[in-house]
Amino acid sequence: MNTIINPKTGKRLPAFVEEKDMQVLFSDIEFPDSPQGRTDRLLITLFYNTGIRLSELINLQEGQVNFSNRTIKVLGKGNKERIIPISEAMAGQIKEYIGKKMCAAIDTQPFLFTNEKGKKLYPKYAYLVVKKYLSQITTIDKRSPHVLRHTFATHLANSGADLNSVKELLGHASLAATQLYTHNTIGKLKEIYKKSHPKA
Repeated sequence: MNTIINPKTGKRLPAFVEEKDMQVLFSDIEFPDSPQGRTDRLLITLFYNTGIRLSELINLQEGQVNFSNRTIKVLGKGNKERIIPISEAMAGQIKEYIGKKMCAAIDTQPFLFTNEKGKKLYPKYAYLVVKKYLSQITTIDKRSPHVLRHTFATHLANSGADLNSVKELLGHASLAATQLYTHNTIGKLKEIYKKSHPKA
């Protein structure tokens, strides 16, 4: 029995949203011009633009956003800090969101995301928001904040980002956890090969 090797159990490939569908979400889907609508749009944008975990986003404080360097400091698993770069547009959206919260004269806590009463969001709220909007653009079975994290990583890998960089951005402890995103990159390579090689 000692010589028998167990068959390898393949890891399930992570579900993700196609790039074209994410473009539709931000260009064609309407978010209400209200405190809730602004919260929902920024919440989904930040999930997709940073690959942040649900717990990290819920606990993100305004002071963790560095507008001059365009970065956010995230406290991840095991209280491990990491720095995630954000685009100029993303930084502008966060600044505008904070400004409108202050204009509304809500007695807010230090958390970036708050409800209309100025209280920190519940994880369930963020989950339901993501599910609601992803349901409008994709037919994939899973529609959760974690799917947006997978989408962030997959789109990076498909665009040529090296796995070590993706690992750092996601806050993975080891490269093994990040390697499951290579399946999408291989699919992209096959597509390029088929289009480009005369004998493909």
